[in-house]
Amino acid sequence: MNRRLARLRAVQVLFQIDLTNAEWKQALDNTLEDDETADDYLLEVLQGTLQHKTAIDETIKEHLEHWTLDRVGNVDRAVLREGVHEMKYMDDIPLHVSVNEAVEIAKAFGGEESGKFVNGVLSSILKSYES
Repeated sequence: MNRRLARLRAVQVLFQIDLTNAEWKQALDNTLEDDETADDYLLEVLQGTLQHKTAIDETIKEHLEHWTLDRVGNVDRAVLREGVHEMKYMDDIPLHVSVNEAVEIAKAFGGEESGKFVNGVLSSILKSYES
């Protein structure tokens, strides 16, 4: 499983957990295709995002303009959480790569407007890290 696919699957699992309150292992089983297995990267992203969810959500809230986190759509919220996890906790991934990957995933799942929204929030977070 390449990293893009692992990110996509992580977002799908996070979305499912957010929507149904499913246990993460069950949500992961529901998400993986029959011929897929969760690799180390997917598990690291997923478990890390869930472990640091409170801190990740606080970071997102600080960079939302005229929005509250509960008003953000489920897809965008899942993408933002995955992206912020990479930015904050995965030092081996360049920040701009995390932003670009999240934007592409948002576009794939939520369309062009989701991509723009996610880009705006993550770019604001990126600027705060660079200053």
